[in-house]
Amino acid sequence: MQNNKNSKDEKVSLDETLPHQINAPSFKGTGIKIQPPFENSFGVIVGDSKYSSPQSPLENWSADTDPAVMSGDEWIHPTNDIGWNTAENRELLEQKKQPQAFPFMHPTKDVSHGKD
Repeated sequence: MQNNKNSKDEKVSLDETLPHQINAPSFKGTGIKIQPPFENSFGVIVGDSKYSSPQSPLENWSADTDPAVMSGDEWIHPTNDIGWNTAENRELLEQKKQPQAFPFMHPTKDVSHGKD
């Protein structure tokens, strides 16, 4: 049995989904590829779904901590982010998907209209 100690190399998706998040949308068919976790400038791994890191300002919070330290793009993962679970962002993904009948129908024209 192999012991993989590098969490950065762990596969984060299954068939372009995030199965560990019950309401996470599927990226399948959207052209958006699931991205691996990354390390930000604080040494915190973002996107690994572990949500806790000894280096995180949240784990070292004090009255002197400026909350702005945790703002910005380095805290947001492009695909493994809770924001994808909102109705608005799920709708964005759905708009990128091909129609279910694809490739047997034209993606933008109803060629059967008025034929029956």
